Amino acid sequence: MFNPNDLPFPRSLPEFQKLFPDDIACAAYLEAVRWPDSFICEGCGEVSEPFRIKTRPHVQVCRNCRKEARLMAGTVMEKSHTPLSIWFWAAYVVSTHTQGMSAVQFQRQLGIKRYETSFQILHKLRAGMARPDRDRIGGNEKDHVEVDESWLGGRTRGEGRGVHDQTLVIAAVEVRQRKPENVKGVPRRNGRYAGRLRMEVVPDRSARSLCGFVEAAVEPGAVVVTDAWGGYATLPDRGYRHLPVAARGDPSMAEDFLPISHLIFSNLKSWLRGCHHGVSPQHLQAYLNEFTFRFNRRFYPFNAFRSLLGISGPAVAPTYDGLYSGSWQHPRCSRHMIAG
Repeated sequence: MFNPNDLPFPRSLPEFQKLFPDDIACAAYLEAVRWPDSFICEGCGEVSEPFRIKTRPHVQVCRNCRKEARLMAGTVMEKSHTPLSIWFWAAYVVSTHTQGMSAVQFQRQLGIKRYETSFQILHKLRAGMARPDRDRIGGNEKDHVEVDESWLGGRTRGEGRGVHDQTLVIAAVEVRQRKPENVKGVPRRNGRYAGRLRMEVVPDRSARSLCGFVEAAVEPGAVVVTDAWGGYATLPDRGYRHLPVAARGDPSMAEDFLPISHLIFSNLKSWLRGCHHGVSPQHLQAYLNEFTFRFNRRFYPFNAFRSLLGISGPAVAPTYDGLYSGSWQHPRCSRHMIAG
């Protein structure tokens, strides 16, 4: 049995096709990830070479007790009738296409017959983009965390002043400092650059919503930079070193103290408009998870590939009925805050 960690990440479609030419090759990869040393039956504990069903390569059968082990169980592919090779192709396309892909483009690229199937596969992959046990950011004492919120979507023309039919999104991003050497002149944004990102739909700008998100996403004791909105006023009481910035309508203040978060929101809005032509509030959290996933793994493509399929850890994916009825809740940092 080969070691999946030794596989080089394919840098092109021909390389990917050589590594995973059919369902059998994809099943061998899943088997090596699940049992790196040897097959172990979950029923009787037998350690041996399993039977492999040629027409169902994702199923392994114990030679001792005949119990079936399904390689897609515990992943976003569980109970799917879509071939393994399509799933692997989908994960590769999504993890390497830096600008993302709409369901219509996805359907054309993979040759999927029905749009609904394409839509569901994409949302199942997005479910694998948010780990429920992910770490809180801002644990490095040298960094600080910018927290800001923005309104997304909605049409305001002809409805007067204020916010209409828009959704509030909050973001927390680590701000790191580049080393000054080998930099000619003044580095851009004073050498600051983005670390890890967390984003979430919140119901309002109350302290319960905003500070609840910060508690779920940011390590206690971190330096948190926000605007001077009163909803953040209780952050010091919650164990954070809070630095509120009163912009007072001065754009230069925001550029000096919250440059990374403003840039991220600008990129997010451009991506939603350009790639997806807008999204519904019902599924906005899924697209925030995708944007965050791409951002945080922009330097680690193979980890992104494995995470998408839910191979690297247990994953729960939505059903078709759950997506269209609205009963499925897309993963988020502070689920307890919304539920409570």
